[in-house]
Order: sequence, then C-alpha cells, then structure tokens
Amino acid sequence: MTSTNSQEAVLDPETLDLRRRQYAHIAELLEELYGYPEWRSHLLPLDELVSTILSQSTTDSNRDVAFNRLVERFADWEAVRDAPVEDVVEAIRPAGLANQKAPRIQDALRFVTEQRGELTLDFLADMDIEAAKAWLTQINGVGPKTAAIILLFAFGKPAFPVDTHVHRVTKRLGLIDPKTSAEKAHRELEAIIPPDEYYPAHLNIIRHGREICHARRPRCEECPLTSYCDYYQALIR
Repeated sequence: MTSTNSQEAVLDPETLDLRRRQYAHIAELLEELYGYPEWRSHLLPLDELVSTILSQSTTDSNRDVAFNRLVERFADWEAVRDAPVEDVVEAIRPAGLANQKAPRIQDALRFVTEQRGELTLDFLADMDIEAAKAWLTQINGVGPKTAAIILLFAFGKPAFPVDTHVHRVTKRLGLIDPKTSAEKAHRELEAIIPPDEYYPAHLNIIRHGREICHARRPRCEECPLTSYCDYYQALIR
C-alpha cells in the first residue's frame, strides 16, 4: 500500500511525530496480545457495499444472517435492485432497521448502475485512493467508514475504517483528540498509522475494543496499554 502526503496536513508535524511513535508502541503490545492478523480473502466489492450497509446498528451475526438471506432469496444484485422494496425489507429483517436499510441498499445499487451503465465497482481498482473515496461517498448512506471498508477489504487499498470500537479506543489512547469526530478520525489515523499496517491495526484495535476496552466498564486491569492510555491515566489520578 502507498499513501498520499495530503493526509499528513491534518496534524501539525510535532503532534504527528509524537502520535506515530505512540502508535508504534501500542501496535507492538496489541500484536503481543492478539497476534498479527494475516490477510484473508474478503467479500467482493458489491457484496462488501451491501454487507456494510446491513452492519449499521446491529451485530456481526445479525448482519451475516441478513446478508445470507439476501443471497439465498435473490439471484444477483440486479434482482435485489429491481425487487419490490417490501421483499428486500423482509429478507434483511434480522439486521434491524430493515425499512431504512432496504431502500438504502436499492438506492446504492441504482446509483452504481446509473453512473457506470452496469452494476459493478471493479473500476475502483484502477482509481487513485482519494478519487475512489470521493466516488463512493457520493452514494447516499455511504460515508467515510463504508468507503474505507470497501477500499481496504475488497481492493487492498490504503484506507483505514473507523467504526465505533476504533473511534472509542483510539480516543482513549490519545491517538486522536477527545472531541475528534469519527469522520475526522479517518484522516488523522491514516496519517498516524503506516499504510501497510491499516489492515492489522484495524482488526486488532476492533478486537481490543470488543474484548477489553468496552464502552461501559472497560477491563483496564487486564489491559497492557494503560501506560499509553489517557483514559486510564485520568482514572488513577
């Protein structure tokens, strides 16, 4: 993966250098705790788009049930796009918010078709990363997180997705400021983390958020990162 220098402008040089050094220590400790995630095959680009829309405000298991029901019920994404919205709602009901997600999925598939003349995202493979992000975020309901997930997992491009776990953990660790939004965090963390570490960093930080650094009652007594954690340091003062 290669990155663009424009990402570095989001932080002043001194802060950027400090946070890069801090991240390096954190990454080493996370690798000791969870191992180094090896690259594995992920979903195809359109599958990733639909799956990520389904994942909003639900669990991974419910998302997967809904996704599999779509795949079983409809022959292809064209059939999902053209189906009565009620049929899509019924198929994805296990993911929750089905009345919102069904039209959002269909609108996204229609947008791709209207813009490209066919239902495919394969053309993104040949686009510059910033151009690819800009293209994807034109789609209603596709923000920086969804775009980054598609580009990182489906294309192996240098994009760093920030979900609720990543946002919470990196904020507590001081890698981003307490008031930094999830949207701004994408840019800051892409500048701090080396591009070839986006994939393992994303997975290990999410895992840490799920297993130890919970939103409520984080298990700080089991955490190896307390020396680098603003949240913990504030607790013990």
